[in-house]
Amino acid sequence: MKIVKLQGTDRKLYELVAPLVMSPPIVRYNNNYPFKTGVRYTWYVAVENDAAVGFMPLRRNSSGECILDNYYVRGDDADLLERLLATVIADGENRAGLQATVHKRHVERFARQGFSPCLQWKNYEKMRYDPHHTHVQAERI
Repeated sequence: MKIVKLQGTDRKLYELVAPLVMSPPIVRYNNNYPFKTGVRYTWYVAVENDAAVGFMPLRRNSSGECILDNYYVRGDDADLLERLLATVIADGENRAGLQATVHKRHVERFARQGFSPCLQWKNYEKMRYDPHHTHVQAERI
């Protein structure tokens, strides 16, 4: 398996992820929220046998913060999730202001990679990357 980095409007991105993001079970995995992309997005796609098995889209907002949201890993594979996340973190241009909207079932995996919770919702937690692993008590909504 390899992880490739693609820009949000790259033709190869569409070829790799369209079978996933248009699949009803995958959309359900994302709580029926549609996947999005555009020029401000960079995608990290795990590829095995020429097919995407997971992805993490990262959006850079106007203030330069990077937001990780609407990711997918086949079979909720914890090792694949951590490998994708480690790749995003290792790409130095993403470290400043990196935050993620994380499925509740993945909070522990993100915490292991240096994310701390800052806001809790019913199905997700908003987490911020902290390379020093300073954990902040999350505010409940």
